[in-house]
Amino acid sequence: MHSTLIVARMDSESSIDVSKLFADFDASEMPHRMGTRRRQLFAYRGLYFHLQDFDSDNGGELIEQAKTDPRFVRISDDLKPFIQAYDPATWRSPADAMANRFYHWEASA
Repeated sequence: MHSTLIVARMDSESSIDVSKLFADFDASEMPHRMGTRRRQLFAYRGLYFHLQDFDSDNGGELIEQAKTDPRFVRISDDLKPFIQAYDPATWRSPADAMANRFYHWEASA
């Protein structure tokens, strides 16, 4: 499984609105189209963490392909009032907000 973690800024009071937007989005076939297996959203002291797990390492490629889908465009626009770039000066795409994993451990079967 491949995971990505997006870090941004969000007022914690927005979590209900953001949850509703993603609940509607995830109820569609869009997560399947992007290969999303699981999505988890976290808030901590004005920060927003979006952990997304994919079936395979090509999740980024599938998201790139989905970016032009009207549903993807709509949720991106709908999230703008709630989610702000962590560093607006350097943000151009979600890739600019993705954390880099530097350690991983997994229990053996």
